[in-house]
Amino acid sequence: MDVKGVLGRISFDGEWITITKTPHGPKPAPVRIRAADVTGSRFKPGNRLFHGYVQFLMPDSQPAPEKPTGSWGGGRPPYEDPYSLSIPRRSNEAAERLIAAVEQARG
Repeated sequence: MDVKGVLGRISFDGEWITITKTPHGPKPAPVRIRAADVTGSRFKPGNRLFHGYVQFLMPDSQPAPEKPTGSWGGGRPPYEDPYSLSIPRRSNEAAERLIAAVEQARG
């Protein structure tokens, strides 16, 4: 299961979530998260004017806050957050399916 994001992609194989971001500066390594380790997820659908996001919540860290809505990337977590990815409107359905699959795998 794959979701194409704005600057990367999220894939889920039934047990592991992999967030791969397109390099913006130094090449970031893909982030792999076990679905069982996720404590929750946040999803904000994209619309015609703004991108949305998918964010996974982890027990060892606070969720990255959304940027203020007045900024260029407003209304979503910063690019540097390893557990989130901005998504375009056309990826909303795939993101909903991915989150539902992760929630089911969490038990």
